[in-house]
Amino acid sequence: MSQHVLRQAAEEQFALEIEEIGKQDKHPRPENWKLSPHAVVTYLMGGRLDNGFKVSAKYIGNRRLMEIAVATLTTDRALLLYGLPGTAKSWVSEHISAAISGDSGLVVQGTAGTSEEAVRYGWNYAQLLSAGPVPEAVVETPVMRAMREGKIVRIEELTRIGSDVQDSLITILSEKMLPIPELNMKVEAIRGFNVIATANNRDKGVNDLSSALKRRFNTVILPVPATMEEEVEIVQQRVASFSKGIDLPTNKPILEEINRIVTIFRELRNGVSNDGKTKLKIPSGTLSTAEAISVMNSGLSLAYHFGDASLTADDLASGLVGAVIKDPVQDKIVFQEYMETVLKQRDGWKDLYRACRDVI
Repeated sequence: MSQHVLRQAAEEQFALEIEEIGKQDKHPRPENWKLSPHAVVTYLMGGRLDNGFKVSAKYIGNRRLMEIAVATLTTDRALLLYGLPGTAKSWVSEHISAAISGDSGLVVQGTAGTSEEAVRYGWNYAQLLSAGPVPEAVVETPVMRAMREGKIVRIEELTRIGSDVQDSLITILSEKMLPIPELNMKVEAIRGFNVIATANNRDKGVNDLSSALKRRFNTVILPVPATMEEEVEIVQQRVASFSKGIDLPTNKPILEEINRIVTIFRELRNGVSNDGKTKLKIPSGTLSTAEAISVMNSGLSLAYHFGDASLTADDLASGLVGAVIKDPVQDKIVFQEYMETVLKQRDGWKDLYRACRDVI
């Protein structure tokens, strides 16, 4: 019996698009790249190919940022995607890797406990004890494998990794080789190898990059969506993908609810109502686009499994309150004030006001 995976990798989910773009791609490709830089940006930004095939947008925003990011990977510099949490850094890094290498699975997840062995190489200790330090006892990391195969490796949340482990990347990025002194040998990167790292500037316990490491990266800052329309489109696209991925039907259009959630998030982020008449306190959380997507997904699941599949304010309220109130004291006061001065006064929003009030 065949089983559906919970989440397909980008290169699997969009395999047809990558194949069609590749067929139409007439631009020069760097060695070991599946697509040319021009075609990679087309894959990211979407559009129609010469044969009429429609490519979906993976990133909705400034095209020039994607061009800079992709162009960086053709040079000797690595790429650092930097910005607030929820600005699609990991999403973009996954899709760039899928389009360039056809493999987005070479990932090192940065945490406070990430060791140097997770970045450089490890050892099979059973084999090490029986045979000593031999090449067969080396355990390849995603970084080493990417160097051998000429692929992109992703390092998520780089600033969560300790500074001493971060600096183990310096030789790899500058010399394009990884020494293994125990074997008196080195692994040399072949063409096509590069690194995409992500980092956010709101994380607690961040380990700043050393000057030496910063010089090895070209930094591209991914901003929050510039306009309401952009953010609504992102949320709508990602929610539709989520619903399709888990076979979650929706009995009515949900664009109106997406508009309401995005409006609330943008007003609280900016500290002012959309009409500019009401100054608002800003909660401690980031209220990112990713969290707006999460609120919608949670609401849809509630509506389907514990309702008639029609999304209502009651389905959204718990997720919305949970996203806004991170600090149970300070944020609760901020959101209650927002509810009374904005939500309660807005025509057609009384249902959401009452549902949130009941949750709080």
